[in-house]
This record gives sequence, C-alpha cells and structure tokens, in this order.
Amino acid sequence: MYVNEQLYLGLADGQPVNMALNMANRHGLIAGASGTGKTITMKVMAESFSDAGVPVFLCDVKGDVSGLAMPGVSSSGMEKRIDKFGLRDSFRYTSYPVTFWDIYQSAGHPIRATVSDMGPDLLSRILGLTEAQEGVLNIAFRIADDNQLDLIDLKDLRAMLTYLDEHKKEYTMTYGNITTQSLGGILRALLPLENQGGDLFFGEPDLDINDWIRTAADGRGMINLLDCVQLVQNPTLYASFLLWMMSELFEMLPEAGDMDKPKLVFFFDEAHLLFSEAPKVLVQKIEQVVKLIRSKGVGIYFVTQSPSDIPDSVLAQLSNRVQHALRAYTPAEQKAVRAAAQSMRPNPAFKAEEAIMELGVGQALVSLLDEDGVPGIVQRTAIICPQSLMAPADSAARAAALAGDGMGKYDQSVDNDSAFELLQEMQAEEEEKAQLAAERAQLEKERAEFEKQKAKQEEAARRKAEKEVERQMAAREKAAERRKAQIERQLINTGASLLKKGLQRGLMNTLSGSSKRKSRW
Repeated sequence: MYVNEQLYLGLADGQPVNMALNMANRHGLIAGASGTGKTITMKVMAESFSDAGVPVFLCDVKGDVSGLAMPGVSSSGMEKRIDKFGLRDSFRYTSYPVTFWDIYQSAGHPIRATVSDMGPDLLSRILGLTEAQEGVLNIAFRIADDNQLDLIDLKDLRAMLTYLDEHKKEYTMTYGNITTQSLGGILRALLPLENQGGDLFFGEPDLDINDWIRTAADGRGMINLLDCVQLVQNPTLYASFLLWMMSELFEMLPEAGDMDKPKLVFFFDEAHLLFSEAPKVLVQKIEQVVKLIRSKGVGIYFVTQSPSDIPDSVLAQLSNRVQHALRAYTPAEQKAVRAAAQSMRPNPAFKAEEAIMELGVGQALVSLLDEDGVPGIVQRTAIICPQSLMAPADSAARAAALAGDGMGKYDQSVDNDSAFELLQEMQAEEEEKAQLAAERAQLEKERAEFEKQKAKQEEAARRKAEKEVERQMAAREKAAERRKAQIERQLINTGASLLKKGLQRGLMNTLSGSSKRKSRW
C-alpha cells in the first residue's frame, strides 16, 4: 500500500516497514523458496508503486499475476490479516489499471520491434554467430542502410541475405568479403529464432517504450503485464526481447538524476530463468543497465528463489532486499543461506542466518534504504496482503482491460514496404531487364540470321546471274563461232566457186583461142 508517500510493506515487531519512494530506483531483490510468498510481495509492491503514480512493468512467468486487474475477494483469513496490519480504515479491495502484453499475441497486445532496432551486434550475439558471420551481418545492415532498404521483420533480413548472395561480387570491393558460407550460417542460425516466434516479435507497429510510462485517468501508474508463460520456454526469443527492451530503455530515457519517485519500475519474476541459460551478451547488458539506468529514474527488481541465482555483479547493485524463507538441506544451500544473511545489515535482535530458515509463509527479512540512502537493519517482517485478486484474472476482466487501455493500435500488424518488397521489385525489374535483353538478343539473332539468309540469297542470285551471263556469253561465243565457221565456209565456198568459174573461163578462153589458130592454119 502507498501510505504517507511511502510504500507500506508490512509489520516488524508491531512497527510499519516502509520503503522510501525516492530510493526505489536503487533496485532490489525478492528471494525465497517456492511457496514462501514471493509473488504476493511482488504484487504488494507493484500495487504500491501504482498507487504512487509510478508505472510498472511485470513479467508474469507462471500466469498467476493477472489478478491485479480484478479486486480482491473478502474472506475470513483476509479480514483477520487486514486487522492484524491495522488496515481497517485504509484497506479496500480494488483492481488496478493493467495493460496486458503478449509477444505471442494470444493473452495481450503484441510487442513488436524491428530488426533494425535490434541491430547487427545484438542480433549476432543472440544468434551465436562467428566473427566472420557477424562481419557479414554488419555488411548486410550497412548495405540496407545505404540503399534505404528498411529491415523490419525476419523476411526482410532473409531477403537481404539472399540478395547479397546473388550480388556479392558487386559489393566485395566496397564493403568487404562476403561468402556464401557465412550467409548460409546466418540463415541457419535464424531458424531457431523463427521457430520460437521471432516472426511475431519482429514487425510493425513497433512498440514505443513511452507507452509503458503511463498513468491511468485516476493518476495511478499503469501496470504493464507481460505474459511470459510461453516466452520463457523459448530462450532465444526471450533473450531477444529483453536485449531490445534494455537497449531501448537505456537509449530512449534521458538522464534524470535523483527523483522523488521512479519513472518506471521493472519486476522480473523467476529471474533464475533469466540468467541460467541466457547468452553472455544478455547478462552483460543487464549488468550495464542495472548499473547505469538508476540515473534515468528506472528501478529494477529481480524475483528469484535464491540470491545465488543472480550474478554477483548484478547482485551488488540491488540495495532493497526482501528475503523470504530458504531451506538448507545441502552444503550448497547452507552456503546460499549464509550469503543471503550476510548481504543485509545485521540486526542485533536475531541472527539472520537462522531466521531465514525459520520464516513462515508471508514472512520475510527486509532490509531497505532509508530516504538518505543508508541501508536499514534487517527486520523480520510480516508482509501485508494485496488489494487485488490473489488468483488469475478471468477472461472477462482481461478482455475489459484490453478494450479500455488505449493500446489497441498495436493489435493489427502492418506490413509496410520494406526490404522484402523493395528487393522483390528490384528483382522483378532485373528479371524484366533480363527478359528485355534476352528478347533484344533474340531479335538481334533473328536479324543476323535474316541478314545471313539475305546475303546467302543475294550471293546465290549473283552467282546465278553470273552463270547466266557466262552462259549467255558462252552461247554468244558459240553462236559467233558458228557464224564464223559459216562465214568461213561461205568464203571457202565462194572462193571455190570463183576459182571454178575462173578456171572454166580460162579454159574456155584457151579453147577458143586454140580454135581460132586452127582456122588460120
């Protein structure tokens, strides 16, 4: 509950235990064995932040936190607890303003990010790419930027990688070596992300992180509840979402310094799932964000079974501690209990190490920063009860929350023209150009064939004409020869005739002369 500008968490020896709101961005830890009350403490704190006008983001890993959207139900046990904590005059069963989110789009509004927002470096580490593959992925993003090809979803990225494989020779001298093997490795690494729902996470409209930093009409902070029941079973996509979210928060929020209250508070339930199989890059990013995001007015609270689930570099930044009961049956568990006890400022009234194992359900050792940032001594505290429903919300309450939270703008995906469509157009243009070139080449081939046939025909005609001329000339020559022969025969015949006539005339003259001489004699 939010009382007197402080978060009222419970009672210790009859005295209220409060968290200073101005120290809530120093981060915190809620730890304890299963069934000891961690989720109730998380809900109480989320309700208190909301009442204080602080927006909350909460990961619902088990699906049992959605009851924040419905008012609690009175029972004899609840009424006794209300009286026990002295809340009779101020406690009321109430629902809280909740916005439901779900990357898988079944239990809340979709959360989407673009591939460009994720960037090649984070994406490479999530996919576990080699150094060479990471270099090629950077080239792909750079070429996409240089050519105004927006990488929105995974099909855009796949289309870009396929395009690079087809045109790698054109880009190698400008951007560096691009091998088919590296491109194939990247495409292969995308398969698990796609199979886990990456096609749902990457797209538009992408989430504006400022839509998580809202207050309801009554001034209470909006509780953004992400359904993680399915998400945590898909570690690659879970890591992708968290990396994107951490990066967006760190880049988008301005420096704020010390504030009266946080701008936004995160709760990561079942945080051991976050760190146990998380990529190294995610752990590094969380460490960076936890160390630096305090100055941006954001508080982060991890909820897990044991403090040992959290890396030491992160654990050292968690100043507000709520430690529920731990069980120590093995040497490792006993070591974890000692570490948890030693991480809090001791209280001379009891031994924290013993108290941790003696705590009942709903009880916790609490050590919080005071308004000046000084760690308070650890107190054995009975945690108050939440004002909202302690069971999951029903479908009607969920539907009402979804209809009235004003975030319906994210419900319908938008597939704007991006790299996939533009590359398809480019490919169609290239295919059209190739087809035109092929048609032009065919026409040229046909024209060349026509010219060749025409030349053949002309050559054949020329040869035919030449042969005809030769034939005619031969015929003329033959006719001339025949005429010449005829003339020669005629000449011969004429000469012979003349000779004959001459001989005859001469003979006759001879005979005539001879007769005359005879008569004279």
